[in-house]
Amino acid sequence: MYQYRVGQCRGCQLEDETGRTVRRVVLAVGVAIAVLVMVLAVSERGRGSPPLPDFAPEFAGDTLSGDRFEMVNWRGRWVLVNFFATWCVECRVEHPELVAFAQRYQDDPDVRLVSVVFRDSTDRIADFFAIHGGTWPVVVSDTRQVAIDFGVTAVPETYLVDPSGRVVVRFTGGVTLADIQEQLVQAGAVV
Repeated sequence: MYQYRVGQCRGCQLEDETGRTVRRVVLAVGVAIAVLVMVLAVSERGRGSPPLPDFAPEFAGDTLSGDRFEMVNWRGRWVLVNFFATWCVECRVEHPELVAFAQRYQDDPDVRLVSVVFRDSTDRIADFFAIHGGTWPVVVSDTRQVAIDFGVTAVPETYLVDPSGRVVVRFTGGVTLADIQEQLVQAGAVV
């Protein structure tokens, strides 16, 4: 005859061992997931945006008004280069700030604004500017390469370029007139 203590049986021992094994596997998987999440978080933090270009790329393209824009012709001026799209919510939010910037500096020949379309159609851009205003050049052709040359990863992105062509600052996300003016002053512009 077999004698069992109360609460112990062969099946119970097997269940206890299986339970321990399952708990160990679940713990190991949990630890592996936690380590993976930490590794991904650290690698994403270190990746960030591409490095800021030292000098603004020389680019050219047709504008919304049908004229030809060439960055080289604006050397000697402070230039704000804005990448945007009509489907971008932050771009729509920042647009009145760019209108205010253009109006504030419309009589200053040393400060200019140019927008570069990012993955959008000329018709939508034309409708957007007709409704929301803005009279500065809007480059609508050859824009993919311009975005690549600047290192644009998402819109809106705006670059302040000094008169020698050096990129002073990159604004990621929406920009305000106050942000731009502050950076102009910090960079030594007489505004």
